[in-house]
Amino acid sequence: MNKILIVSRQRDAYRRLLTQAQLPDLELTENQEEANILLADPPRVANSMNSYPALNWLQSTFAGIDALTRDNIRKDYMLTNIRGHFGQLIAEYVLGYSLDYTRHLSQYRQQQANSQWQPQPYSSLASKTMVILGTGSIGAHLARVAKAFDLTVIGINRSGRCDEPAFDRIYPLDGLSDGLALADILVSTLPATPETDNLLNADSLSHCRDTLLFNVGRGNALCETGLLKAANNGHIAHAFLDVFKQEPLPEQHPFWQHPAVTMTPHIAAESFPEQVFEIFTANYLRYLNRQPLLYQIDFTRGY
Repeated sequence: MNKILIVSRQRDAYRRLLTQAQLPDLELTENQEEANILLADPPRVANSMNSYPALNWLQSTFAGIDALTRDNIRKDYMLTNIRGHFGQLIAEYVLGYSLDYTRHLSQYRQQQANSQWQPQPYSSLASKTMVILGTGSIGAHLARVAKAFDLTVIGINRSGRCDEPAFDRIYPLDGLSDGLALADILVSTLPATPETDNLLNADSLSHCRDTLLFNVGRGNALCETGLLKAANNGHIAHAFLDVFKQEPLPEQHPFWQHPAVTMTPHIAAESFPEQVFEIFTANYLRYLNRQPLLYQIDFTRGY
């Protein structure tokens, strides 16, 4: 009999779904020592991984698993994450804020509160260029939505190759500066790996020109002091940040009051329990039948 322990902010929802599913040869446990399966939010178990001696498989409830891939954390188990459900939510976030910025929607709301009738000049998203760092499932979905708005879409990844037809062009990572020079809108969907640490820094961002920057991947990709320099020098018109190197952001951090920064508390793409549980169920049945698991993480690559 397999024993599963749930460690999640949405624990009650997962317990309810697990009870309803009645999966074979699986029972809930609260005993850390006997649990061979974890369904967990990575940050909630990262500092206690040695408390699960029987662990064989951990199903992350998040797409981001960097809390579990640090050098000092055990890696003698199978780790799987969540994919395929976040592209739509990320696209809504990026296009929503892009439209709000270019069409002055929040500004009009404030003008209404002040009884002001004051039209603002604006430009369409059509014919602008969106550069997406990362061409996986999230980046590819965003590219398809962006094409519906008549944007030119450029992808940047490690290889410089991608089969998604929504991308008009793909640059390899060593062509980052060439891609950034074209960006009206720049979106990072990158995972957290040593290669992506501070990839967006004062030097790389200096190739941008009045660009809208979105970081909806992982916080490590953005050098925060580099962003401030790029914003102050006019390379970045506005930054929309949902992920940070430290969360929550310290109260004294300069982002809080910076006029060129909009922050949200890591909510761009929520892990909805029903969607997570669909993937867990498919993976559990594979686990029972000794088949390869979906979305298994390669610890050496970090994704």
